[in-house]
Amino acid sequence: MTDRTERAQQPATEIDTTVPHSARIWNYLLGGKDHYAVDRAAGDQVCAIFPGMVDITRHSRAFTGRVVRHLAGEVGIRQFLDIGTGLPTVDNTHEIAQRVAPECRIVYVDNDPLVLAHAQALLTSTREGSTSYLHADVRDPASILAAAADSLDFGQPVGLMLMGILGLVSDYDEAREVTAELLAALPSGSYLGYNDGSTTDPAYVKAISRFNDRSGAVPYTPRTPEQMAGFFEGLELLEPGIVSCPHWRPEALPFGEPPQVAVHGGVGRKH
Repeated sequence: MTDRTERAQQPATEIDTTVPHSARIWNYLLGGKDHYAVDRAAGDQVCAIFPGMVDITRHSRAFTGRVVRHLAGEVGIRQFLDIGTGLPTVDNTHEIAQRVAPECRIVYVDNDPLVLAHAQALLTSTREGSTSYLHADVRDPASILAAAADSLDFGQPVGLMLMGILGLVSDYDEAREVTAELLAALPSGSYLGYNDGSTTDPAYVKAISRFNDRSGAVPYTPRTPEQMAGFFEGLELLEPGIVSCPHWRPEALPFGEPPQVAVHGGVGRKH
């Protein structure tokens, strides 16, 4: 029996190396290899104004890992819909989940053609489970859900992962509508794992504002923890609630734990 993997269901568009892309900038800040000069310039621009940006990327990634381990482990979730996947690095969602339970099924969604080009590296499943990749935009939840239904059973609980992606939907009401539509398709016992850059650090907000004005990339919108709570409306918010990511069920980390970083998140359960 071979690894169960599925290729993207939508063709990629041409990669534009003249405009920075959030997934490639994130990869650069995480120490990855999949980025272009324009992405490195944009990342360096943010870090020059706000050196703590690297801490944000690291702690956001670590938060994602803890959430997936909790859902696949203690909770017993066996299906994940990860929207805004980004480029493959270390300990992707499927690797963490299938380490806990090899039969886990994961659907990744991203709209960057470079991510699609690296999908073969991403789609390395266990024999018992499966991974698939959809080339789609978070603003089109109906298409995402229709395509994901080929791999996931929406009659069983799903872990919906929206990590660092809703900040790319600048209109707050639209971001809430997207989240609500995705959650509405999932059954009772499903979970939302979410994080985004927050407005809790003025220096970070200033750096992102400068990035939005000068980079040419899709603008990113940090939000208040109170706004973030709106994405969990109707869900049971797990302890400790919406907090700075290093403080969500923290573990020892090799790069240390700052008191606070300007990325907040939480996990909620659908009744």
